[in-house]
Parts: sequence; structure tokens; C-alpha cells
Amino acid sequence: MKMPVIRNRSVLITGCSTGIGAATARVLRDAGWLVIPTARRDEDLDALRADGFTPVRLDVSDPESVAAAVPEALKLAGGALGALVNNAGFAQAGALEDVSRDALRRQFEVNVFGMHQLTRCCLPHFREQGRGRIVNVSSVLGRVTAPMLGSYCASKYAMEALSDALRIELMKSGIWVSLIEPGPIISAFRRTAANVLMERVDTESARYGKNYEKEAERRRKQVKRPDLFTRPPEAVATRIQHALESARPRRRYMITIPAYLGDFIARFVPQSLTDRLQLGKVPDKSE
Repeated sequence: MKMPVIRNRSVLITGCSTGIGAATARVLRDAGWLVIPTARRDEDLDALRADGFTPVRLDVSDPESVAAAVPEALKLAGGALGALVNNAGFAQAGALEDVSRDALRRQFEVNVFGMHQLTRCCLPHFREQGRGRIVNVSSVLGRVTAPMLGSYCASKYAMEALSDALRIELMKSGIWVSLIEPGPIISAFRRTAANVLMERVDTESARYGKNYEKEAERRRKQVKRPDLFTRPPEAVATRIQHALESARPRRRYMITIPAYLGDFIARFVPQSLTDRLQLGKVPDKSE
């Protein structure tokens, strides 16, 4: 579907401390965009400033922080913001029986509720100017479910549903919503997930506590390099750029072979088969 091209090439990007967010900020800046990156920690904001950006402090889990970020971004953009990239997120790993209500709530506050609030804050401005682009960074795990990552998968399924509904609701407004569905990407994401698991799951009482300790240690030591299945964050950034600049942006952008396989599995493979294939990822016992 052909959509109005963004005239004011200014974009607000969440989660720019590392990985996909940082790469997207650099790629879009090099393409001539006015990039307003966000981060929540002082050291990450300082790093963005050192890289030549003027960042905005934003903690997507804090409603007041979200509400304050959009006026600040509009001021930096000269009153005309062209696009929003919802990239901030993390993975709460662990078997669902070991994930507390508070941990699950935190997963949705960051990955879903903050994204939804920030989008709502931007929409009046986009509607007023009659155009705008919204790009939501989801995951292949928003299409297929992996055991031991149920909380994260649930948050990405929710993002997918919200994005699909919003895209249809906005289709006559000149505002377009695209989903980005990466597979394995080289970033600090896995190590962060390991740290979150150890911080928010009581491994002493957890059913799979000892397994979590071993897995967290493995992920902290793991060094990933680009290969046939794993891509650098710039591969995602270039798809985000297409979603922002193309007159015919796609509804979904899949990155990496596993993401395309996930799409195929979600549409064509019986769950009875995928259940058996995924069962091998569940430890028999905590040891």
C-alpha cells in the first residue's frame, strides 16, 4: 500500500544504549535523518552525547518519563517529528512456573505498556501533520513460542497484535505501522537476559534453578559472530530505514534465516510437531 513519504526526516528511537537501537541511530543519521535517541542510564546518555547525538532520557517502564519524552523530542525536532521507532525491550527468561507476577509485570511494562503509551503520545502530532511512521521492533518469538522464554514471547505476541490492530486503525490517516521481526542478532541482548534471569528469579527455590545458573554463566561467556544464521544489528537497522523511507513500507520485515523459518512454521507446521521439537529445550530436572 502506498503511503505519504515523510517530509520531516526526524525520528525518536527508544533503547539506544547498545545493539539494534544504537546501530539504527547511526544508520539513520548517516542517511540524513535527525535522530533523537533515548536511554535511561546516565552512562548510556553520556556515550550517545560523545557520539554526537542529543539524546533524551527515557525509561519506558515509567509513565511519567514516557509522558515527558515526547515534548522534549518535539522541541529538539523543531516541532515536527516524522517517525517513532519502538525498540526498547528485554527478555525475561525462565520457566513460567518460576517467573513471579512482579517479573511478568515488569516484562510487559517495558516491552508492551511503555511502547503503547509512547505511541499514543506521538499519535496526535502525527495525525495533525497527516503522516508519520511507527516501527515496532518485535522478534521471531512473536510468531513462534519457545519454552523457557514464555514471558518474553507473550510480550512480543502482544506487540504483534497491537501493531496489527493499530496499522488497520490508522490506515486512512497517512500513518503507517511496520513490525520488525529479527532472529538471532549480535548484541548484548543474551547477556542482559542472563543477568535479568539471575536478578529476578529466586534460583534457590526455582524448579530449574541450577540450570539457570549454568545457562547464565554460558551466556556471559558466549561470543557470537556473524554467520549464516546470526546477523549484526546493522542488518536490522537497514530494514528499519526502509520502513521509514519507502513509499510502500511492508507490514513485516523478517531478518535472518531463523526468522523466515519461524514465519513458515507459524503458518504451516502442525503444533503437534513443533511441540515435540521444542520439548528438547526443557530440562528434565534441575541439576
